[in-house]
Amino acid sequence: MSQPTDSDLLYSIPAPYRRMENMHILFWLLKDIGWCMIWKPLGITMIFPTLFIAMLITWRTRDIKAELAHNLAIVFWISANSYWMISEFAGFDTVRVWGSLTGKHLALLPFLTGLLILLYYYLVQKPREKQTAAA
Repeated sequence: MSQPTDSDLLYSIPAPYRRMENMHILFWLLKDIGWCMIWKPLGITMIFPTLFIAMLITWRTRDIKAELAHNLAIVFWISANSYWMISEFAGFDTVRVWGSLTGKHLALLPFLTGLLILLYYYLVQKPREKQTAAA
């Protein structure tokens, strides 16, 4: 019998997890609508359930390396996005903090952290997984 290929593998999500992910999307959209419309109470309030569910999803999928990497990147993305929103709401997004960097640019720290996690996954972890599977 031949080994299954990537296209043969299935990843199934239990229904309660799927509902939680769908709720996460709703909270995320409400947060960004609050930001877009400058509805500060909505935008800021929605940070908490959006980030909490992202962390919960990350925790629940921690045993699957690909899911862990991508979900950690999402946690850092939401963190960066939320900081950026708060910087605009509080009016320090254009304040210079160092050289030409402004308060908004500090959001690059969590954005880049998420990117580094994904780079590590695709450049180091995934090739290791393929080597292990081939052996």
